[in-house]
Amino acid sequence: MAVGGGAKTEDGKIIAMDVKVGDKVLFGKWSGTEVKIDGKEYSIMKESDIMGISSGK
Repeated sequence: MAVGGGAKTEDGKIIAMDVKVGDKVLFGKWSGTEVKIDGKEYSIMKESDIMGISSGK
Protein backbone atom coordinates (compact mmCIF):
# COMPACT_ATOMS: atom_id res chain seq x y z
CA MET A 1 0.00 0.00 0.00
CA ALA A 2 2.64 2.53 1.07
CA VAL A 3 6.19 2.78 2.37
CA GLY A 4 7.76 5.56 4.41
CA GLY A 5 10.89 7.47 3.47
CA GLY A 6 13.12 5.60 5.87
CA ALA A 7 14.58 5.97 9.34
CA LYS A 8 16.37 9.12 10.43
CA THR A 9 19.70 8.85 12.26
CA GLU A 10 20.65 11.13 15.16
CA ASP A 11 22.65 13.32 12.78
CA GLY A 12 19.66 13.71 10.43
CA LYS A 13 20.69 11.30 7.65
CA ILE A 14 18.00 9.06 6.13
CA ILE A 15 18.48 5.28 6.05
CA ALA A 16 16.56 4.06 2.98
CA MET A 17 13.95 1.32 3.33
CA ASP A 18 14.60 -2.15 1.85
CA VAL A 19 10.89 -2.83 1.38
CA LYS A 20 9.10 -1.23 -1.57
CA VAL A 21 5.47 -0.69 -2.58
CA GLY A 22 4.17 -3.93 -4.12
CA ASP A 23 6.46 -6.23 -2.09
CA LYS A 24 4.78 -9.02 -0.18
CA VAL A 25 6.01 -9.16 3.41
CA LEU A 26 5.97 -11.72 6.20
CA PHE A 27 5.63 -10.55 9.78
CA GLY A 28 4.91 -12.01 13.19
CA LYS A 29 1.37 -12.40 14.48
CA TRP A 30 1.76 -9.62 17.07
CA SER A 31 3.80 -7.21 14.89
CA GLY A 32 2.66 -3.70 14.13
CA THR A 33 -0.61 -1.95 14.83
CA GLU A 34 -3.88 -2.75 13.08
CA VAL A 35 -6.03 0.15 11.90
CA LYS A 36 -9.32 0.29 10.03
CA ILE A 37 -9.80 3.00 7.37
CA ASP A 38 -13.06 3.19 5.40
CA GLY A 39 -13.92 -0.35 6.50
CA LYS A 40 -10.63 -1.86 5.27
CA GLU A 41 -8.02 -3.24 7.70
CA TYR A 42 -4.33 -2.26 7.44
CA SER A 43 -1.21 -3.03 9.47
CA ILE A 44 1.29 -0.30 10.33
CA MET A 45 4.75 -1.47 11.38
CA LYS A 46 8.43 -0.70 11.49
CA GLU A 47 10.64 -2.26 8.86
CA SER A 48 12.44 -4.10 11.67
CA ASP A 49 9.19 -6.02 12.38
CA ILE A 50 9.25 -7.52 8.86
CA MET A 51 10.66 -11.07 8.83
CA GLY A 52 10.82 -11.59 5.07
CA ILE A 53 10.28 -9.73 1.77
CA SER A 54 9.20 -11.17 -1.58
CA SER A 55 9.47 -8.75 -4.48
CA GLY A 56 7.98 -11.28 -6.93
CA LYS A 57 4.53 -10.25 -8.13
